[in-house]
Amino acid sequence: SDEENWYCECPKLYTGKLCQFATCDENPCGNGATCFPKSRRDAVCLCPYGRSGILCSDAINITQPSFSGTDVFGYTSFLAYSTIPNITFYYEFRLKFQLANHHSALQDNLIFFTGQKGQGLNGDDFLELGLHNGRVVYSYNLGSGTATIISKPLDLTLNVHVIHLGRNLQKGWLKVDDQKNKTVTSPGRLVGLNVFSQFYLGGYREYTPELLPEGSGFKNGFQGCIFDVQVRTSLNQGFKSPGTPEGHPNSGQSVGQCKDSPCSLIKCRNGGKCIETGSTVYCDCPTGWKGAFCTETVSVCEPEHDPPHLCQQGSTCVPLPNGYTCHCPLGTTGIYCEQG
Repeated sequence: SDEENWYCECPKLYTGKLCQFATCDENPCGNGATCFPKSRRDAVCLCPYGRSGILCSDAINITQPSFSGTDVFGYTSFLAYSTIPNITFYYEFRLKFQLANHHSALQDNLIFFTGQKGQGLNGDDFLELGLHNGRVVYSYNLGSGTATIISKPLDLTLNVHVIHLGRNLQKGWLKVDDQKNKTVTSPGRLVGLNVFSQFYLGGYREYTPELLPEGSGFKNGFQGCIFDVQVRTSLNQGFKSPGTPEGHPNSGQSVGQCKDSPCSLIKCRNGGKCIETGSTVYCDCPTGWKGAFCTETVSVCEPEHDPPHLCQQGSTCVPLPNGYTCHCPLGTTGIYCEQG
């Protein structure tokens, strides 16, 4: 037959005769954002720290970071700070947080984490803080077993919650809001915390919590705001914000400014819904519409059209004022070029 009469049936998210074009190849996202293909022709830009908007082109100043848990694409919003130095034998942390809603207190949400994914016999060294069933959970492992303190249930009528926690050698303590101070002693004989990872706030980098040590129960990123995070590693020094330079994360994703709504700046058209996760924002278009603001119609011949066109065997779908017709390649006939 005619040499041009073949084509590739492309898997999802690829187009072109050789399936050579992917939605994110001609990456529209700016400023180091992660491009994620929302459909065959539309991308979502997952914004890095300090950026917002549909293409992550807007700079935002973040003083109180807001986190959005895990988005529909499986990414968590998080901040990563440089490793906290001199944390081995003594540390104290202070921080405040605000929940996105009461439901978010009942999921397993990670507030912060630092640790190593080693091959330790009694587990890897780590330090983590999170929420479980409406209570604050503080855990650490110095290499000879995990110590855990679980607070009383949070008073959900409080708008802002305050946490103060620390450890001196094997002894740890946790104070939440106006609750009584609780203490624990880690098992085994090891007294030093050896962690090399960055200090993660609100979530973690990967789809799955691969970074987290065995036995960590926190499956979700935090939903809400975490702010005024401070740490000190000896009793006779002042508290400091994490990061190098102080207060500056190395990286982050889909983190917004608390109480800001990127959707307030965006008008999705034709019944599209604005979806925001932290600083990442996009329009979710109803059937028949596409494009960044749902302003483009999906033609009856396009792969996204519902129902799909029925042209077969490499024939070309051509839209008509009402419906479509199939242009058949040599050697086929019928309404949909279905006959040889």
